[in-house]
Amino acid sequence: MAEEKKNLEKILIEQKLISQERLALAKEEAKKSALPLEKVLIRQGLVNNALAAAIVAKDMGVPFIDLVDYTVDREVLKLITKDVASKYTLIPLFKVGNSLTVAMADPSDIIAIDEIHSKSKCEIDPVLSIANSITAAIDNYYGVAGDIDHIVEDISEEDMNKMLEKLKDSEDIKDSEQLAEEAPLIRLVNLLIVQAIKEGASDIHIEPDEQKLRIRLRIDGILYEKPSPPKFLMNGIISRVKILSKMDIAEKRKPQDGGFTLRAGKREVDLRVSTFPTIYGENVVMRLLNKSSLLIGLEELGFSPDALKKFHVMIRRPYGIILVTGPTGSGKTTTLYATLQTINTIGKNIITLEDPVEYKLALIRQAQINPKTGFTFAAGLRSILRQDPNVIMVGEIRDLETLEIAIHSSLTGQLVFSTLHTNDAPGALTRMVDMGAEPFLIASSVVGVVAQRLVRILCNNCKQGYKPTAELLKELGLEANKDYTFYKAVGCKHCSDIGYKGRLGIYELMLMDEETRKLTIAKVSSDEIMRHAKKAGLITLRDDGLLKAINGVTSIEEVLRVTQVAI
Repeated sequence: MAEEKKNLEKILIEQKLISQERLALAKEEAKKSALPLEKVLIRQGLVNNALAAAIVAKDMGVPFIDLVDYTVDREVLKLITKDVASKYTLIPLFKVGNSLTVAMADPSDIIAIDEIHSKSKCEIDPVLSIANSITAAIDNYYGVAGDIDHIVEDISEEDMNKMLEKLKDSEDIKDSEQLAEEAPLIRLVNLLIVQAIKEGASDIHIEPDEQKLRIRLRIDGILYEKPSPPKFLMNGIISRVKILSKMDIAEKRKPQDGGFTLRAGKREVDLRVSTFPTIYGENVVMRLLNKSSLLIGLEELGFSPDALKKFHVMIRRPYGIILVTGPTGSGKTTTLYATLQTINTIGKNIITLEDPVEYKLALIRQAQINPKTGFTFAAGLRSILRQDPNVIMVGEIRDLETLEIAIHSSLTGQLVFSTLHTNDAPGALTRMVDMGAEPFLIASSVVGVVAQRLVRILCNNCKQGYKPTAELLKELGLEANKDYTFYKAVGCKHCSDIGYKGRLGIYELMLMDEETRKLTIAKVSSDEIMRHAKKAGLITLRDDGLLKAINGVTSIEEVLRVTQVAI
């Protein structure tokens, strides 16, 4: 045993994992407390990297697991509460039969092992892991679930039901406000929002079902279900959100819109809130407006170098129409904001019409349309022309009147940016013809069209390479004899087990040339315009996505998902 201790000390010193002075102090403490040296090293926090921990684990006769690259089985988290995990700095990893493997900062802590054995009803197999990694894993994996349980303990279902009955009988606004101002409810709603911000969600969905209250977060365009509070808290949570959003909390039969601002750490987040009555109660969706994501440069959006160069030339034209197309949620607003920021100078008067204004831009005159007062896109556009603009941004061209005014503006010296809902760039030209605009005016005014989608970015910490089959390459239109490596999503703690983290755009940039103008005037189909555009060098949405997949930025599955191409 003495020889083993010497080997442990020697290895730690040789590997420069601990100084001679620190080791001497640890040995002195071990002698005084009659504890093994490895236990003292753990207690004093001297085992703070993977190599040192692995050496100490070997000496203790237990396995070492580095949690940095480890994915925890979420099912076993139910066996040990967050409070117990935090108290003893441990986290359950997986269960085989009745044996539960638990990562511990101190695998020799008998008291901790006895308690988790009692609570989980399992035999415990302890393994050593670094304390900091365990703490990070607890925060990552337990997240909202443990905090919700802790908060709900402070809320009595009986008291809540009494308040709800009183509210149901009286429909009194003061009762509703009292219900929504209960301290635990405030903490619970704040927790849901802060967790959504932490996970990078764009929307929070609070959805009542017959038996439960479902919470879902939209992260990088996909909805994920999260741990939910008990159903009896539904009305209290919804009342709290409605009060924050300055809505009528007594009105539950009609949809309402509102919003509020929340400070989370150093960040200020705007939330746009919508309620909608359903058969099981009011559905609430909170849109989180992340100002930092709207204020990114053109270079960060995902344009290829060649497309970015062409786009820079396009947006510096003195007049004409530039359209950004794509479905809702494809990043059109972000592209337009980045574009306006790029050309925004003291020498230009830039005015926008938006629905709604999502972020305030310095030096730019922004207006929010209000159809109830008659301030529509068309009406606003007419007034803008009397404000001496150089650049106009119209949030969306929804009707012929708006389109005709936009065309007129572009032909009389303004650069006009707007959006349309079309599947590809050539489709924007035929869409405008279908709306009733004169083809020769479209051909004369449109400078170019950008179609876009958003793909999720593969997590660099866990993405896994693979060689595609010849059949897949053939389906994708790629050369079968080329040595391609594609990547797939795996999932790890860095991406919350999703496999993706963040999004970027794939783009289809079509410049108007003489032949495209002739085809537009001839009212040909968008397919015919697309055939010419490809010959002229257009990179389609799908091809831009494939290039990003080949470069390991995203997966083939993502490209096919957003470009609606099936294998």
